[in-house]
Amino acid sequence: MSRKFLENESPGWVADGLISEAQRQQLLARYPPEAQAVGLLPLLGSVLVGLSALSVVAANWQGLPAVLRVALLLGSLLGAYGAGAYFLRRGNADLGHGLIGLGLIVFGASIILVSQLYQLVGYDVSGLLAWVVAGVALSYVYGSRLLVLLTVVIGAAVQTYCVQVLGSFSYATAALVAVGLGYYWWRRPAVVSSTVLATGLLWQAGLLVIVLHAKITWFFVPAMAIYAAGDWQASRSGARALQGPPLVAAYLFMVGLATFGETDTYANVLRPPLLPYLLSLGAVFAISVVGKRARGRFDTLLDWLLLLPGFYLPGGLPLAVATLVVLYAHAGSVLARAHRQQDSDQLTVGAVLFVVATAVAYFKLTWAFLDKSLFFLLGGVLLLGLSWYLRRRNAQTLAAAPPPAQPAASKGADEATQPS
Repeated sequence: MSRKFLENESPGWVADGLISEAQRQQLLARYPPEAQAVGLLPLLGSVLVGLSALSVVAANWQGLPAVLRVALLLGSLLGAYGAGAYFLRRGNADLGHGLIGLGLIVFGASIILVSQLYQLVGYDVSGLLAWVVAGVALSYVYGSRLLVLLTVVIGAAVQTYCVQVLGSFSYATAALVAVGLGYYWWRRPAVVSSTVLATGLLWQAGLLVIVLHAKITWFFVPAMAIYAAGDWQASRSGARALQGPPLVAAYLFMVGLATFGETDTYANVLRPPLLPYLLSLGAVFAISVVGKRARGRFDTLLDWLLLLPGFYLPGGLPLAVATLVVLYAHAGSVLARAHRQQDSDQLTVGAVLFVVATAVAYFKLTWAFLDKSLFFLLGGVLLLGLSWYLRRRNAQTLAAAPPPAQPAASKGADEATQPS
């Protein structure tokens, strides 16, 4: 929550009786106007100073003695960690975590540069694995979203190196990211960290499919395992943030299947052996269902519509129609859930999904039958009209929603002011 938002909105809250003027002032006091700027300026200054020193060292790196190079790396590493710890003790968490993150980056760069300096040519990932271990450990020690983000990116970079250069998959790296940061997410299910972690794990899963030369649809077994983990998370916002990237991946795949699944040429790429694939996906589905039941979230069960294996159908019109039916059913389920919960964000998402499904259906089914100018004209009118209708329906739904309950303290204060 920002200071500007509070300054703009809080007078209306007081006028509506949601909070008192004293409570408004307390909220404003918690967000001083210059706190963010004061914390940002030293961070930007330290980054610029660091970049200046880095450019000087990089320009003269080859001419420096080996001992001096190691001393510079060690001094930079200790300096970054020491400065981060100092600012954390002073209460400047943003700058402190930023410097700790800089130290983590310097640690990885030191591993690479020392290996090059002493010609330690390695054919495994043990050195870089230490970088991932350090990132996971620092994430727990400092509890920083920035360090979680850096560790996920480092894990993705290390795994990409293994796949592209070494031609193998580092299961240790994947386990560190999945288990180490997964437990961190379970204890601290922040929205940003959840989304970043899910995206990083999807990257790891994609690289595993590449290394194993498997059908690309096997990707959705670990992807939906990530989704199923979200069903067991007590925090609903953290759960949906973790589930967002797998659902986006499944939705984009379904749209691509509806658009480009013209012939059976995709069979060699998309169709794994039927029984093992369905058993694996069914096992993940069962875990998801049990989690939804335990957390009371059966209203999201229809998310699994996107995982229906329509790619086993023949290509052409049967596949297009089946996929479009799934897209419409999924969009309808999101809209229905949003209307029940009076959730404006989900109403917007459902409306967008419905418009996208309509656009795909229109382009897929009418492109070959209409004159191009008429095609674009009718398509534009259709989408504009549909957008207007859905926006109007959403506005009506939100307007019909009951007003939020008045806090007991405010209600008591209002009653006290009534004339006796």
